Amino acid sequence: FRAFLLDLQDRICTAVEEVDGAGRFLREEIPRPGGGLSRPRVLDGGVVVERGAVQFSHTVGKALPPAATTRRPELAGQGFEAASVSLILHPRNPFAPTTHANFRAFATDGSNGPAAWWFGGGFDLTPVYGFVEDAVHWHQVAADACGPFGEDVYPRMKAACDEYFWLPHRKEPRGIGGIFFDDLSEGGFARCEGLARALADAFLPAYMPILERRKDTPFTAEQRDFQLYRRGRYVEFNLAWDRGTRFGLQAGARTESLLASLPPVVHWRYDWSAEPGTPEAELVNYYLQGRDWLGEHGQSS
Repeated sequence: FRAFLLDLQDRICTAVEEVDGAGRFLREEIPRPGGGLSRPRVLDGGVVVERGAVQFSHTVGKALPPAATTRRPELAGQGFEAASVSLILHPRNPFAPTTHANFRAFATDGSNGPAAWWFGGGFDLTPVYGFVEDAVHWHQVAADACGPFGEDVYPRMKAACDEYFWLPHRKEPRGIGGIFFDDLSEGGFARCEGLARALADAFLPAYMPILERRKDTPFTAEQRDFQLYRRGRYVEFNLAWDRGTRFGLQAGARTESLLASLPPVVHWRYDWSAEPGTPEAELVNYYLQGRDWLGEHGQSS
């Protein structure tokens, strides 16, 4: 699975560089203790992608960090390995949505109780200006990837995504969701690894057509300003609520790599709300409502 993730990182970086045309990822390789590896790749100041981070990490540790044992306290104290690819793409154009994805595998060594393994990850979409066409495409690709593994997989993973990417202090979702899974071990290793691979392979077909459609849309200074305002929500979630960020900090991951997911420019306004009836208001009132995009628009799920 580590080899698969390394190849996935290469494929995603190549696809993003091709659509950007000018931006290139800075490529680094940093050995980690115990045979682990960090392979951060960050693109700054691209024509299409204002910031992109596609990070591979293989961590070997003597004891699981607290963020990994909150829901699995019986594993506290065990040695572990964790391999992951985590990415974030912040496009420059306000009409092109931000996206995040993460695919990871954990294994513990059984040094303080029974050994365990599981997979986790998923992908989600955070538009600033919503398009039904984009939302339906995003969720249809996710549903198609889940389909061979059972009719209940996509609905469960969609619901988990809506639940996880929620800002309690704002009482709103971060975006229009996608799929999210954690502690995946049901059905045996081969099935779970196959599902994790299928979902990881679905990311580029889900996102790149949307980016291609929206990257050259003309926009105004006011629309750009709204994009920077909405990016603040992204920062708030990553720093206040994201379990992956907490795990990385507790596991001693490289801080620069962890925080590379943050957008390079962001605005906060005091007690601001959009004018009723505007596209800016439509984002919250229609798109950020945990919708059943495929059911509402006649697609199969």
